[in-house]
Amino acid sequence: MDIITFLSENQTTYLFSVAVVGLLVGSFLNVVIYRLPIVLKKQWRQDCLLFLAEDSDKQTSVENINEPTFGLITPRSHCPQCGHQISAWENIPIFSYLLLRGKCRACAAPVSLRYPVVELLGATLAVAVAWKFGFTLQAAMAIVLSWALISMSFIDYDHQYLPDNITLPLLWLGLIANLNGLFTDIESALIGTMAGYLILWSIYKLFKALTGKEGMGYGDFKLLAMFGAWLGWQQLPAIIFLSSVAGAVIGISLILLKQHERNKPIPFGPYLAIAGWIALLWGDDINQAYLNWVGL
Repeated sequence: MDIITFLSENQTTYLFSVAVVGLLVGSFLNVVIYRLPIVLKKQWRQDCLLFLAEDSDKQTSVENINEPTFGLITPRSHCPQCGHQISAWENIPIFSYLLLRGKCRACAAPVSLRYPVVELLGATLAVAVAWKFGFTLQAAMAIVLSWALISMSFIDYDHQYLPDNITLPLLWLGLIANLNGLFTDIESALIGTMAGYLILWSIYKLFKALTGKEGMGYGDFKLLAMFGAWLGWQQLPAIIFLSSVAGAVIGISLILLKQHERNKPIPFGPYLAIAGWIALLWGDDINQAYLNWVGL
C-alpha cells in the first residue's frame, strides 16, 4: 500500500500529518511575516534610487547599497537582541518555545508569543480544511490559500499593506483551479474577480469623494478580487458582510481594551481574510441559510 492510498483511507493519520506539516509551515510563515516587508522596502528604495540616478557614478553607489544578502532563506534566523543564531532544536514549532519558556537561550530576551500562535494557526486552519474537504485536491489548494491568508493578515496588521507578491499569484492560482470547476465554475470565478475589485474600488472612491480621506487600500481590492477568483461572485456578499461585522467587533474591542489607538487606521485585510476563509469552508451553507431566511 502506497502512502497516498494509506492517507486517503486513514483519516486520523491524514489529519495528524496535515497538523505536523502545518506547524512546520507555520514556522516558515513567521519568517515571511517578518522578512518579506523588509525585503520589499529594500527593493522599493533601490528602485527609487535607480530611478533618480542620473549618471554612472550614482548608479554605482546605488548598486552598493544592498550588498548584504537578506531574503526569506538567508541569513539564518537569529536573536534580534544578541545575534545568537537559532539552532535546529531551538526552532521546533511550539515545542522549542515551551522548552525555552519563551526566551532566547543565549541572552534570555523574551520571544514574542506571536511565533507559536502563528505556528498553531498554520496547523489548526490546515486541519480544519483537511477535515472539511477530505483527502482531495480541493483540500490541498485550500490549505495553501489558508497559509497565505495567515501571512497576509499579519503583514497587513503590522505594515498596513497587502503584498502583491502574495495576493496576485493567488488570484491567478484561483482562476487556474477553477478552469476545471474545483471550487466554482470559471465564469463565476471571472465575474467574481472583476466584481470583487470593482466593489471595494467603488466604495473607496465614494468614501474619498465624501470625506477627502482614504478608507482602505488597493490591496483590499485585490484581496477581494482574489476571493472572487477562488469562490465565485456568489460568495462576495457574504464575505463583505462577515468582514464588516468582524472588523467592527474586533476593532471596537481593541480600542476599548486599549490595544489600538483610536486615531490609528485599522487594516481591513485581516477581516477580509477571516471572512474569506469562513466562506471557503461554509460559504454555500451561509448563502443557503440566508435564502431560507428570506423565503427564497
